[in-house]
Amino acid sequence: MRSNRRRLGGRGGGWGGQGGGVSVAASFAALLGCVVALVGGAAGQGPRPPSDYKTLSGAAPLVVAKGGFSGVFPDSSQGAYSFAMITSAPDTAMWCDVQLTKDGVGVCLRDINMKNCTSVDQAYPERKRTYVIDGVRKTGWFVSDFTIAELQSVSLTQAIWPRTRRFDGIYPIISITDFRSLVMPSPVWLNVQHDIFYKQHGLDMRNYILSIKKGVSMDYISSPELGFLKNMSGRVGRKTKLVFRFLEKALLDHSINQTYGSLSSNLPFIKSIASGIIVPKSYIWPVTKDNYLLPSTSIVTEAHNAGLEIYASDFANDRIIPYNYSYDPLAEYLNFINDGGFSVDGVLSEHPITASEAIGCFTKLNSNKTDHGEPLVISHNGASGDYPDCTDLAYHSAIDDGADIIDCPIQVTNDGVLMCMSSTNLLDTTNVQRTTYNSLVSVVPDIQPQPGIFTFNLTWSDINSNVLKREFVF
Repeated sequence: MRSNRRRLGGRGGGWGGQGGGVSVAASFAALLGCVVALVGGAAGQGPRPPSDYKTLSGAAPLVVAKGGFSGVFPDSSQGAYSFAMITSAPDTAMWCDVQLTKDGVGVCLRDINMKNCTSVDQAYPERKRTYVIDGVRKTGWFVSDFTIAELQSVSLTQAIWPRTRRFDGIYPIISITDFRSLVMPSPVWLNVQHDIFYKQHGLDMRNYILSIKKGVSMDYISSPELGFLKNMSGRVGRKTKLVFRFLEKALLDHSINQTYGSLSSNLPFIKSIASGIIVPKSYIWPVTKDNYLLPSTSIVTEAHNAGLEIYASDFANDRIIPYNYSYDPLAEYLNFINDGGFSVDGVLSEHPITASEAIGCFTKLNSNKTDHGEPLVISHNGASGDYPDCTDLAYHSAIDDGADIIDCPIQVTNDGVLMCMSSTNLLDTTNVQRTTYNSLVSVVPDIQPQPGIFTFNLTWSDINSNVLKREFVF
């Protein structure tokens, strides 16, 4: 883990100046070939790392594949689960969001509202409905309005729009019993998100789960409704772990009428019902409005002190992550499992291969070793991928990251002060156009044909004032 992860700072910082339709088989094979080339099978086939983590048990953190490999395939599809099993750590748990059909059959589906994750709008365009769920009005097509027979004409689609649509319309919705057969022998994680809603519509999630427990081994059952977990407690096998799922802190758990924020301050109470909790990443590593990490909270330590396992959710390679990670999803996982001060007990990921790679290949490495060769590392405007270029923050970060040579593109001010800045045109890297200096715009053909406001138009005092602010260059 890079040593500057905990350092705070916004996008500013001091100036670097004086002071500082294809076949399923073919597509599947192509993807598998990419995976083999990427990791050489190390994450999926190798032994688990030594059991000396700062997890509750001391074992390596668990990888939980949310809906399978849902970062590529449609969530909860046969392709997503099969690909996750092939490419991830051998003991990766397969996550299924349990929904109930009108006739009481359990299916795996990302959301109770099928609008964005299936083709239901094409199959049944006239059956759109509006319901209040957790106090919010939602319009769409809901699982509880359809029988399992009706859903056979509905196929799964990718729920996240920027992701590939290549596998849309290929896979059917699968039942819980088919899911169990498909993912054997992987651990099974069933998530029940809306028990209250189903009760309001005459469907009993608790009775359904209990009715299948003999035929479907359930390693984990999670829910954001503590009342549901309380009803399940003592009714499932001793090997089944009940996990309370925290949502955003301001939201209400309607089953007990308490906010998730207040419940996070009463973990011993959670322990009386569940053996673990699963929390959004921000509960552990808060993030500033300008997308930098704040210091970690104490919730992992508090959970472990209460005897609770704690899992972190919301991991996906294509999510926007804090700039501290330099756009590297591996670095983000390592900050949760290899921080030094703590380790979560597992991670919920839509790209489980990356989580498996982080745990199986990159944890417990000695970052001080130099026996991997000695390439010369030269910074580019400091750590300009993390902070605005040529600022004190960027240069300090580059030093902390181990750069051998720190670069400085030299510019000159009107009063002859040399300074580090990636461009002589302040329009490229600062907010100068929105300041009183915007009247200094000019054209210097020897530099560029377009108008600009240049460093040599301002004195060092002007540039180093509180008026001029550095901005990210993308």
